[in-house]
Amino acid sequence: MTEVSVAKEDVAATGDLVVLQSVNKHFGALHVLQDIDLTVARGEVVVVIGPSGSGKSTLCRTINRLETIDSGSITIDGKPLPHEGKELARLRADVGMVFQSFNLFAHKTVLENVTLGQIKVRKKDKKAAEERARALLDRVGVGAQAEKYPAQLSGGQQQRVAIARALAMEPKVMLFDEPTSALDPEMINEVLEVMQQLARDGMTMIVVTHEMGFARSAANRVVFMADGRIVEQATPDQFFSNPRSDRAKDFLSKILHH
Repeated sequence: MTEVSVAKEDVAATGDLVVLQSVNKHFGALHVLQDIDLTVARGEVVVVIGPSGSGKSTLCRTINRLETIDSGSITIDGKPLPHEGKELARLRADVGMVFQSFNLFAHKTVLENVTLGQIKVRKKDKKAAEERARALLDRVGVGAQAEKYPAQLSGGQQQRVAIARALAMEPKVMLFDEPTSALDPEMINEVLEVMQQLARDGMTMIVVTHEMGFARSAANRVVFMADGRIVEQATPDQFFSNPRSDRAKDFLSKILHH
């Protein structure tokens, strides 16, 4: 019996990649995250949805410590979030982040954008970094743009470069904070397709998005937030066909029937 229980514990230790426990965050008087408990398993795709101001983006930003928390704990792969310095840089390499705005370095080429972190943080030599960068740019469909500067690319291309840049660090988990909300409608699908492929390839992903089609097709689990709390979580099928809370029903009726 004991052998079995030990094995199970090992699975638990390796299975959970991101664990938030009783996380609270205030902006002044505003209680933006209220007792958040969330566990994301290795290889899981979790999509976080909810009305504006529900705390979704803040939740995303606490996981790589762009926002600090007031209480509770966050661990990545069993380790608590570091406070600053080299450890924090290393954490940010392990936790890839893709924002609404693409945050690329305007004065560097696409290739340089994707190699920089590999060389500086991961200490790769330039040749190996460039090989990996070119392979990833090909993978997200912008290999031909490697020598251009970000301003010469469309928004959809820039966002795909930003995804390649995050992937270049070989992250354990990828965070996406409304990655398509700044894009023109015709560019949204080209970014979502890259994300779909990442999900199929087994990347652990936490995605804050308004794209319900992506949530339906790519998520293992939908987390619905409102007023700084996780109101409910379920598989996409369960959530979209039979939401349990009034808040979720109200939210879905507004977005799915317009």
